[in-house]
Amino acid sequence: MNGTEVLRIVDAIHRDKSIDKEIVFSGIEAAILSAARKHYGEDREIVILIDRKSGDVSASLDARALPPDELGDLLGRIAAQTAKQVMIQKIREAERDALFDEFSELRTHLVNGVVVRVDHGVASINLGKVEAILPKSEQIPGESHRVGDRVRAVVLEVRKAGSRIKVVLSRTHPELVRRLFEVEIPEVAERVIEVRSLAREAGYRSKVAVSCYDNNIDCVGACVGVRGSRIKTIVDELDGERIDIVRWNDSLQVLIPNAMQPAEVEDVILCPMLGRVIVLVRDDQLSLAIGKKGQNVRLASKLVGWDIEVMTQDELDEQLERSVAAFGQIPQITDDLAEALVSQGFFSFEDLSVIEPDHLKQLSGLGDEDIEAVVEFAEREAEREELETDRRKAIEREAKRVEKEAAELDAMTGNTLDPNSPSAVTETAVASDAEEAQESESAEVLTEEGSDQNAAGGDADNES
Repeated sequence: MNGTEVLRIVDAIHRDKSIDKEIVFSGIEAAILSAARKHYGEDREIVILIDRKSGDVSASLDARALPPDELGDLLGRIAAQTAKQVMIQKIREAERDALFDEFSELRTHLVNGVVVRVDHGVASINLGKVEAILPKSEQIPGESHRVGDRVRAVVLEVRKAGSRIKVVLSRTHPELVRRLFEVEIPEVAERVIEVRSLAREAGYRSKVAVSCYDNNIDCVGACVGVRGSRIKTIVDELDGERIDIVRWNDSLQVLIPNAMQPAEVEDVILCPMLGRVIVLVRDDQLSLAIGKKGQNVRLASKLVGWDIEVMTQDELDEQLERSVAAFGQIPQITDDLAEALVSQGFFSFEDLSVIEPDHLKQLSGLGDEDIEAVVEFAEREAEREELETDRRKAIEREAKRVEKEAAELDAMTGNTLDPNSPSAVTETAVASDAEEAQESESAEVLTEEGSDQNAAGGDADNES
C-alpha cells in the first residue's frame, strides 16, 4: 500500500461518506496498529504514522523504525483482514457520528419522507440517508399511514444506537405548525411576518399569534391568504385541524382579548403576583370563551403564558364576597387586608398558601410570626377543602356507576329498576352516606365553635 493509494482511498471515503479526511487517516492508522499488535504482541511499543500530504506510512517498533520490507510484510495478506475489519468499524462510527451531527441540527425542523413500513401503528419513514420512525403517540389523532404515503414531520429526537442512529419524528409537536407556516407563507419564510407564539392541541385546534414589521401588511390576512387558500393548505396537511390566527400585541390588555377569539371580552384584570388573568365576558359569551372541554381558554393561556380564568361580572362579585368572608376567618387578617388580597387575585386558601412571605409582608405589614401563622392556616384549610372535594367527587362517581348499572339492567330486562332492588338500595345508601358526611362535618364545626366559646368563657371567669 503506497502513499498514492492511501490518498486515493482517503479521498474516496471522504467524498462518498462525507467523512472528514482526518477521521479517515486516523482510522487507517488504528487499523494498521491493530494488525501490528496482533503480529508483534500487545506488550510491544508500536507507533504508526501516515503523512497527510504524501500518504506514506511509517512505523516504529520499540522506538526502532521498521524497514520498508518489514512494513510491507505487515501490510500484507496476514494483516489485511484485521485492518479491514478495523477500518470498516471506524468508518461506520465516523459515518454514524456525521449523520448524528447532521440530524441533531435538524431538531424541530421539517423533513419529508416516504412510509416504507407500518407495524402496530408505528410508521417507518425513509428520509434518504436514514430510516426514521413515527410513533403512534406522535401521530395526529385519527390519521393513518400506508406504505408509499409521503409524510411531512419535524425531527423530535436523535440518539445513537450502536453503529447507527435512531431518528424519532413527530406530527403532534407545535413546531410542525410553525414550519408549515414558513413553507406555505412566503412572508413568514422571509421574516417579514413573525410567528410570536403558538399553542396547539394536535388534531383539534391551534392558536398562532403573528406580528409584522411592515405596518402596510396585514399579517393575519397574509397568513390566511385569498379566500383562505394559504391556511387551507396547512389545515389539510394537519388532517383538518382548526387554526386560529390572532394578532400579537406586547400589551396583555390587547393580546388576551385577541387570544380569546372568537369570544368577545368585556374586561381583563391582571393579577401579577399569581401570574393569573381574570377575563370578564357576558353571559351569552361564557361557553364560547371557555370552549369545548375548556379548549379555547386553555390554548389562550398557553399562547399568552398566563393562567386565564373566565368569569361573568356576577360570578366575580360572588367570588369576591366569598373570598373576603373566608379570609376574614384568619385571626391575623383584617377586613382591609382581606380585600387587598382578593384585589390581587387571591381567591382561595390554596392561592394564599403559596403566597411569597415578602409579598404578604408588603401588603399587610405583619411580622414574620403572623405571616407564618397565616400561611399555615391557609395550608390547613386548603388541605381540608381538597379532601372534601375528593370525597364529593368519589360519591358522585359512585352514584353515576350505580345509575349506569341500573340503566344497563333495565336495558337487559326491559323493566324499570325496582326501588327495593340491591342497586337501588346501594344508590340510596350512597346518598345517605353523603348526607351523613355533611351532617357530621356540620356537627364537628358546631362542636369546635362551642368549645372555643366555652374556652373563651372560662378565660373570662378566670380573669374576673
